[in-house]
Amino acid sequence: MEEARHIAEVLEGVKQALNEQDSIKLKDLSNQTLHCASVQQDNGSIMIAVLVYSLSKILERKENMHIKNWNEFIKKFNSFLSLAITAALEQNEKAFEEHLERARKCLTSLSINLKPYIQDVMRKASINKASRIYEHGISLGKTASLLGITEWELSDYVGQSKAPDAQFAQSLDVRKRAQMALEFFS
Repeated sequence: MEEARHIAEVLEGVKQALNEQDSIKLKDLSNQTLHCASVQQDNGSIMIAVLVYSLSKILERKENMHIKNWNEFIKKFNSFLSLAITAALEQNEKAFEEHLERARKCLTSLSINLKPYIQDVMRKASINKASRIYEHGISLGKTASLLGITEWELSDYVGQSKAPDAQFAQSLDVRKRAQMALEFFS
């Protein structure tokens, strides 16, 4: 039940951030969902993380895309989120995932002209979120499977991104290593 309340709070935050057109808040909410997605490995949490991150990216570029029906989209999208919140609190997982899927379809059908772009954003969001879940210790194969991407796409992205502990992989210059060796053996 506590998990359902957390999801409801996140989705309420998403609705508010959309109304305020706050892309930074959307990214933060997406990241909050990642921990749940890593621990629970459920489709709902993963779908929320990808959807919300995609929304943040689209919102950042909204002015350049000249989306005419943005306000109507927000109303419709938020209504699907409200239904998903109700389903989550009732612990109706099937209805919850169905409402999230309807929200996803609402996003991809935002504009006929932008459909390929939006699908590309969602694909890249899936890969980005998969890399974050992978950083939480879930295997590459399992993570790729959870997000519906190929292991190749994920490994390519993970390999290109800077590893969080790359600072520890840096070697010292010869003099510092020699000095440390002398200190160690003396």
